[in-house]
Amino acid sequence: MPSCLGINIENNIIKYAKVFKERENTRIETCGVKFYDNIDEALNQIIEETYSKNTQVSINLSDEMYNYLEIFSLLEQKDMRKAIATEFEYMCDEKGYNKNMLDSRYVIVNDLTDKEKVKVLHVSVNKNELYRQTQKFDKYRLVGVSPLPVVIKNLTKNEKGNIAILNIENKTTLTIVIDGQVQQVNTIESGMEEIFDKINKKENSYNKVYEILKNTTLYTAGNQELQSEENEYLEDIVPMLYNIITTVNEMLSKSVKVIDKLYITGTATAINNIDLYIQDNLSGVRCEILKPYFVQSATSSNIKDYIEANSAISLALQGLGDGIKEVNFKVLKLSDKFPVFTHDSKSKTKNENPKKINFKFDLSGSFSELEMMIIRTIAGVLLVMLTYGAFSVVIGKQIENKKEEIEENLKYSNQQIANVVSDTEKVKTRTSQYNEFINNLDNINEEITEKYKTKNAIPNLLTHVMSIIPETVQILSVENTNEKHIIINAQSAQYEQIGFFLSELKLNGILLNVKSDLGVKSDSLVKVTIEGDLP
Repeated sequence: MPSCLGINIENNIIKYAKVFKERENTRIETCGVKFYDNIDEALNQIIEETYSKNTQVSINLSDEMYNYLEIFSLLEQKDMRKAIATEFEYMCDEKGYNKNMLDSRYVIVNDLTDKEKVKVLHVSVNKNELYRQTQKFDKYRLVGVSPLPVVIKNLTKNEKGNIAILNIENKTTLTIVIDGQVQQVNTIESGMEEIFDKINKKENSYNKVYEILKNTTLYTAGNQELQSEENEYLEDIVPMLYNIITTVNEMLSKSVKVIDKLYITGTATAINNIDLYIQDNLSGVRCEILKPYFVQSATSSNIKDYIEANSAISLALQGLGDGIKEVNFKVLKLSDKFPVFTHDSKSKTKNENPKKINFKFDLSGSFSELEMMIIRTIAGVLLVMLTYGAFSVVIGKQIENKKEEIEENLKYSNQQIANVVSDTEKVKTRTSQYNEFINNLDNINEEITEKYKTKNAIPNLLTHVMSIIPETVQILSVENTNEKHIIINAQSAQYEQIGFFLSELKLNGILLNVKSDLGVKSDSLVKVTIEGDLP
């Protein structure tokens, strides 16, 4: 089953989620939030804790810029690429950007105001910043570097209608999605970073600040008297939220189409009732917390943990092939840039002849799907030819050597056949005696096997358990109540780690008919009893 570890990195905070996907079945194995002082140590710890050394990794783009271009929709693909490059160059000159220092990707969407044009959502980032960010993952399988405000849409799958996604992380973004297309990404300077900094000056611990946010509750207009009584840090939180809500109201009012629903995600969702609070202060837009589409109907207590790691989950889905592939900033090696073919498949009217394809070499711009297919085909053919030629030479020499060996073996075999015939009669006379010996040995082996089967059962079980048990789960006792029945008493501070241990016992066939009780929580530990049969 393919898997990907999504990692969203911000100042002092990392969100991570390991997601498995097989066809339509998608599940989250583990996710979490980690605060750090040394980012390299934090990343290594996450990779080790999630067993992701050989797993695909997908990360967020940092400090990217969003610009919007308009191009005539009737342009051919190659001309459209050139037009986009030219428009971006003009824009860089106007804004004083050094185009040579920027790496960029773009997405073409419908222009809602002019049907003769298409809108280009253009994303760019400083090459040095991109290199600095990706260098941290040189020893891992980095497959994606994508802008989070674009890929956050992955959590909604193919939801229809006009929606907006308000992602309140260290910085805040508002992503406008019209008819399934990302039309706009707006950046709002206010965000959780200023709240963390203010409260951290009092508490001197980002982890403690995060726990404070989880224990903070926002109340609507009718219950505002409770806010000042129960939440001492609201004076730090509410002004930031007010700035965000005011800006969002202005942005939504300028939307070309009416927004039906506003999804809220990001670190701010740790604050209780934040969706109700924003709903109460927005103008006529329905608000709700964004949940990953594949856990929408789940009743699991882990949903809140999933929501906290939404950004990492969306990046993991991007790494598994979901979402808009064109926004992946994963830097290609020089060997990936082969001469390619472009094609002209434009057809102006329905009555024209079938599309004509004209090919020529073109090293500029990004590659289309057809171009990449042609590159892979040519590379595959060349590889097959080279491999076939090399194998032909090697196999030819081996055939000659084998012929000589066969001739020598034939001579030796003929000599041995004569000896075999003379020995056949001797063998027949002792066959009955040998059969009796064999039967006796079989009976003895069965007794020995049955004896050691139960003798080694518990040590073998413990050996298997050691290879799968999470670090946070402790085994209190193991009891062999009868011939094959096993009872394991375990404890952990985390429900999900016990669940992971239970699922590994089943999936790896260590125990059969595995079941457990609901567990008993004592202090901060959860104790459970697991029963099963030895295979």
